[in-house]
Amino acid sequence: MNTLDIPDFRVEPADYTADIDDLRAIREPVFVVEQNVPIEMEWDELDPLCHHVIARDSEHRPIGTGRLTPEHKIGRMAVLREWRGKGVGDALLQALIEQARDLGWSEVSLNAQVDAIGFYAKFGFVEYDARFEEAGIQHQAMKLALPPREPLQRHTAAARGPSQKAIEFDHVDAAIEATCRVIVEARRGLVAYTRDLEHALYAQPAVVDAFKQFAVSGRGGVARILVQDPVLAQRQPHPLLALAQRLPTAFQFRTPVDPEDLQYASVYLASDHDGYLFRLLGSRFEGDWSPALPARSRQLNEHFGRVWERCRPCTEFRALGL
Repeated sequence: MNTLDIPDFRVEPADYTADIDDLRAIREPVFVVEQNVPIEMEWDELDPLCHHVIARDSEHRPIGTGRLTPEHKIGRMAVLREWRGKGVGDALLQALIEQARDLGWSEVSLNAQVDAIGFYAKFGFVEYDARFEEAGIQHQAMKLALPPREPLQRHTAAARGPSQKAIEFDHVDAAIEATCRVIVEARRGLVAYTRDLEHALYAQPAVVDAFKQFAVSGRGGVARILVQDPVLAQRQPHPLLALAQRLPTAFQFRTPVDPEDLQYASVYLASDHDGYLFRLLGSRFEGDWSPALPARSRQLNEHFGRVWERCRPCTEFRALGL
């Protein structure tokens, strides 16, 4: 496995007026050039009225987009060819679904190109009505019911605010500060993919204290931590392991067994409250983070979940009662 297993991109809202050139840089190559959609059909009177999202790579270049229309429809889903199959479409669609829910919509629909029906079906969309042709392409109408969000309990963390753009960092002190922020703002779930519980980060008093606040908050939170080298993690006393020993129900540790997982070079932290921190190389304290970037946080949580399922418990920590 290499770092492309979690491609470095983000999804964020787009402003139609300010970002029109970037939207064109995606939609016209995909729809007009690849699919021969007439350009006068590609851009319509709804565009200025829509909620748009855009995916950007690590250099801020546009790589994918989609929109929500006033008619409660998802449309214009497009990803540049070189970024397909890397989770960009999933992240865009999930961002649009979440935005529809934030707007209080009870249902969202779309017209799927026939060869994309399976993609939308995995998100719960169901077919309705007969297939039809649009711009020379067969389409199928699909819809998704959006149950109202469950109200947060009074004891949970603060309600989500607006998404915040990724912030780059290049020093361990900034990484420590950002790590603490992600941890303390988590509700009930934290995931961390680490090399060896890096002492320079996870053994710092501020970080350990943030984990303690999370563990004793009364919300029943659990931190799941993947450690590539648990033996190396114990070569010197580690205060996070000591904390986990005192609060074992709040911490779970596993270690990879798949050779590709063991060679995974990146490390990250993600919460169930949309915060994340990502370092492309675990040996360096350079990366990006955000206290609230749902698409990126969700992407990391999903990757973590897949790896977690094929890992084993950290038997190396059994002497600690973990």
